[in-house]
Amino acid sequence: MERIDSTQDTTAFNMPDWMIQFADQKREFNKRPTKIGRRSLSRSISQSSTDSYSSAASYTDSSDDETSPREKQQKNSKGSSDFCVKNIKQAEFGRREIEIAEQEMPALMALRKRAQGEKPLAGAKIVGCTHITAQTAVLIETLGALGAQCRWAACNIYSTLNEVAAALAESGVPVFSWKGESEDDFWWCIDRCVNVEGWQPNMILDDGGDLTHWIYKKYPNMFKKIKGIVEESVTGVHRLYQLSKAGKLCVPAMNVNDSVTKQKFDNLYCCRESILDGLKRTTDMMFGGKQVVVCGYGEVGKGCCAALKAMGSIVYVTEIDPICALQACMDGFRLVKLNEVIRQVDIVITCTGNKNVVTREHLDRMKNGCIVCNMGHSNTEIDVASLRTPELTWERVRSQVDHVIWPDGKRIVLLAEGRLLNLSCSTVPTFVLSITATTQALALIELYNAPEGRYKQDVYLLPKKMDEYVASLHLPTFDAHLTELSDEQAKYLGLNKNGPFKPNYYRY
Repeated sequence: MERIDSTQDTTAFNMPDWMIQFADQKREFNKRPTKIGRRSLSRSISQSSTDSYSSAASYTDSSDDETSPREKQQKNSKGSSDFCVKNIKQAEFGRREIEIAEQEMPALMALRKRAQGEKPLAGAKIVGCTHITAQTAVLIETLGALGAQCRWAACNIYSTLNEVAAALAESGVPVFSWKGESEDDFWWCIDRCVNVEGWQPNMILDDGGDLTHWIYKKYPNMFKKIKGIVEESVTGVHRLYQLSKAGKLCVPAMNVNDSVTKQKFDNLYCCRESILDGLKRTTDMMFGGKQVVVCGYGEVGKGCCAALKAMGSIVYVTEIDPICALQACMDGFRLVKLNEVIRQVDIVITCTGNKNVVTREHLDRMKNGCIVCNMGHSNTEIDVASLRTPELTWERVRSQVDHVIWPDGKRIVLLAEGRLLNLSCSTVPTFVLSITATTQALALIELYNAPEGRYKQDVYLLPKKMDEYVASLHLPTFDAHLTELSDEQAKYLGLNKNGPFKPNYYRY
């Protein structure tokens, strides 16, 4: 995809006073909460509201009241009914989960503490559409502490934690979301966030582009007051670049998905940990000696392969890009075509971002007991639709685990119906989400406070200085100490002593 290079802005990014380095600061926020919340419900996710083949009930706590939240009359303790969640009475449990998440999100909490006096988002009216988890709640409440008013919906019909949504509603955040929404519910919730008498959003925080698309389609006049869009997903960024290329993007947009801190940590390091967690929770399998094929050797694939190799698995890699393929070979993995190993492998993992990577033909040739799962953003990589045929039998084994049985008795183990494994079947490390959320918050602050003319109607990458700042905020957690350049060294390298230290084209 051709990208529009909008990163070479002639106006230098000036760091606000509150954005200071504190490499020598000792670790903060390390006190453990005195209350321990209940274990949250199973967390599941699909790529978008329309990419589901199963009923919502199969991914919803069976003990919950089945009455649609849209039909309930609920009020929080302050008497407000400007929200729609599954059960407002779950707020106390959600608050405990948020308190736990705060302990593993040091940068976001430090940002809240350091910037709330200056209120860099005072006057900002942010409408958001993301996964509503405890970590997202920490972000929303940080934005509120920095002066913003927020209204929120979920970007996915299965990714909401009902107790967290209840806690946000109880605290006064207008949130419209619950786990197991229908497609109609999904769009209704987004509309309730946007179409409010007397409230005009001026910033958008999106994950996947559905919110931006809805406003563009239904309320195009709203963009006259929108100062900027912040988008964090591959899908959403792709849609923004399409709008920009067609000359239809009418406000500046910040692509935080391709910021170094988001891509490296959220993709590489996060998946290196969560791939094993998701597989272990769903299958109780042992990894030593298992033959695994990982489709795609981008950041996600690299993380998955590293984890599986460390556990003693025999790992094969498929790739279309010769550079990524050569990296796989240099890292000690056997580069193959999927057809060459499909009959012998024990696990198939997709992480390409493409569609129909694993086809019905591949599924037919897999050996009995093969585990099939997806670690890519989209649930289009495995052709699950081709398995919805009369000759195949589906058996639900446990939450997000299905056996698909062929007429001869052969069965494969399909995880999360081909959706994102780590968020569907386990959890994502909170510390990683601290990095992502801090990046989102800084992008919102930058776009909202940018002087007239700095950002045009185009798609921009997060300024390198801010990317480095996000990383620096997390270093005190490890009691890490940065080396400082001397004046002579800085002059020799042609750098400012305070950064940025690498050009935009540098590949970390």
